[in-house]
Amino acid sequence: MMIRKAVIPAAGIGSRLLPLTKAIPKEMLPVGDKPVIEHTVRELVASGITDITIVVSGGKSLIQDHFRPNPALVAQLRADGKTAYADAVEEVGELSRAGHITYLDQHGPYGNGTPVLNAARAMGDEPMLVLWPDDVFVADVPRAQQLITAYETTGCPVLALMPMDPNESQRYGVPMVHEDLDNGLLRISGLMEKPKPKDAPSAYAAIGGYVVTPGIIEELRQQTERWYTHRTGEVYLTDAINSFATAHAVYGQVIQGRWYDTGNPADYLVAQFASALAHPDYGPRLRQLVD
Repeated sequence: MMIRKAVIPAAGIGSRLLPLTKAIPKEMLPVGDKPVIEHTVRELVASGITDITIVVSGGKSLIQDHFRPNPALVAQLRADGKTAYADAVEEVGELSRAGHITYLDQHGPYGNGTPVLNAARAMGDEPMLVLWPDDVFVADVPRAQQLITAYETTGCPVLALMPMDPNESQRYGVPMVHEDLDNGLLRISGLMEKPKPKDAPSAYAAIGGYVVTPGIIEELRQQTERWYTHRTGEVYLTDAINSFATAHAVYGQVIQGRWYDTGNPADYLVAQFASALAHPDYGPRLRQLVD
């Protein structure tokens, strides 16, 4: 089946960025001249995704406001002769139509598997992309497209991977590589969560992009049912993938490009600085400060 649907889980409170995220959703913090979630939406639209579900919680109305078309503002800007600004506002609103963005309130136990299962109930029994809204990728071929291509090759769940510094293994889920199929495609048998460097099973890190298939969704359903019986722990997508991988093929795709995480203050500043340096107008001025 072709992948045309995607989920962006955006219900988290952004605790690692407090107090910055006390009133502003972390997904709306700017990277360059766009909020971080817009980078993710643009990546999906550029990769041919036509149905995007953003799973939200209370206090996230700014996300809807950002993508909602605003003809009155566009008309006012054009009347004032501010054509470039009008075009920019209109183009953001167009993303909502091109990606057919819908919003879904999160319900269920804690854990990053819950928003995926919430969205799957509305999306039907077909494969879909899951991308976190605090990642920014800079690549000639969008990360989402690279994942779709890997799925079209394998017909199986796919995880986005990148090479990592072995000393930083405790920050990531690290895949157990079963077979290298060339062109960055790896058959994996699961993930080890945040291993010590000496225990890391490979030199790759899972970095928050997935093709999720109905089998993974079924694992999430079973996890959730167990949670409602025992009310302990959280529902994690990684646990569902590991359980599925015990009896089915799962793959990782090493992504070609640069990855910027914005989920903590230091990495957010790096993403901001890198984006500004790459800008044709802002970059030269910033380099003068550095020099």
